[in-house]
Amino acid sequence: MVTKDLLRQVIYEQRELNEPLGVKRKIYQEQVNAPEVLVISGVRRCGKSVLMQQIRAGQAEQDYCLCFDDDRLLHFEVSDFQTMCDVFAEDFGMQKTFYLDEVQLIEGWERFVDRLYSHHNKVFITGSNAYLLSKELGTLLTGRHLTQELWPMSLLEFMELRNETWQKNDLYTTAGKAKLVNLQNAYLKEGGFPQYLQTRNPRYLKELYNDIIYRDIVARHKLPSDRQIREVTYYLASNFTHRFTYLSVAKATGIKSSETVQDYIRYLEEAYLVGVLTKYDYKVGEQLKSPKKIYFIDNALVGQIGFSFSGNMGPRLENAVYVELRRQEHEVFYYQDKWECDFIVRENANIVKAYQVTVSLADTETRQREMNGLVSAMDAFGLTEGTVITQDESEELILDDGKAIHVIPFYKWCLVYGEQRSYH
Repeated sequence: MVTKDLLRQVIYEQRELNEPLGVKRKIYQEQVNAPEVLVISGVRRCGKSVLMQQIRAGQAEQDYCLCFDDDRLLHFEVSDFQTMCDVFAEDFGMQKTFYLDEVQLIEGWERFVDRLYSHHNKVFITGSNAYLLSKELGTLLTGRHLTQELWPMSLLEFMELRNETWQKNDLYTTAGKAKLVNLQNAYLKEGGFPQYLQTRNPRYLKELYNDIIYRDIVARHKLPSDRQIREVTYYLASNFTHRFTYLSVAKATGIKSSETVQDYIRYLEEAYLVGVLTKYDYKVGEQLKSPKKIYFIDNALVGQIGFSFSGNMGPRLENAVYVELRRQEHEVFYYQDKWECDFIVRENANIVKAYQVTVSLADTETRQREMNGLVSAMDAFGLTEGTVITQDESEELILDDGKAIHVIPFYKWCLVYGEQRSYH
């Protein structure tokens, strides 16, 4: 239980922080305007709180705001939400808009938010754990909330942070392409965590990783130690974008049970640290049995966790494409028969897009392998177009059967095709 005086101290001190809002993060305006509860979820320190404050700055009502990730609120209980409402009303008058940052730290929070919604309040909340948010939202707030997953910065946001702009002619001029390639390559190495991009301090990434492991996994799931989960994460980070099975990870790390490994990887997914890509198959059972592929939330972070070579551009490029596809809210799989296609996208039970990722097609053997993988996916799902995403190569191909293959650089794919919806 917390007192009104303590709540006032926290509320007013948080209001005085006045942290810069930085680069405007992307969110769909219709979600901001909708009456449903808006849930902003994502990995730690990717900018969820900043995004909520950016939304708040654009609203008429701004005062009912509290961040629960504060040591003074360790004893905050569900009954204290009413005390919080009383303080808000007494100090700022009656308002109908609430901003609750990291509210999932308070057990029973979803009942309070449900009450707010039932009384026609607009509620914005943030959280860093996918399992807690989905489980609790699924109980009381089914049909009453919208979810916006926030990822580390996109290439365009990365450029904006550096005060770099681009124009359409940059895609075609020598100087323009050189600028975009340099920015792209920096992004593929440095990732998209806002604070790290401002400091370039590797210690920040190590501390972030430790926070995720200890606070979002070890403490939350009451693990006896962090040793095994760290070994699993190290192995995955050293082999990111590669296929794995739970049994192969168990053998590599010396963990006796593949079920334990499966649990650990699920915890890493829930904390938004990794993404697991499944092989597409019409039979769900075959999907579950097939090897998976592992991706990480951020290239700079994965470089701090696992063993990798500095010139490892291929996996970095493929990992960035995976994150961008997820940012665009696509349902993604990989496809394999005789050949492998890196990514296929499903919409409404149909496969609608196929992507292959490679640094370059200059090598004849590489070109044949990548084209075979893409064409095999296009043939399997009746697609007339496919895309190869490269580091810095462009080409348009028409096959004998009329199918089209677009070869485009990563920067063009992000800037031209990844920013097409209307944002806040």
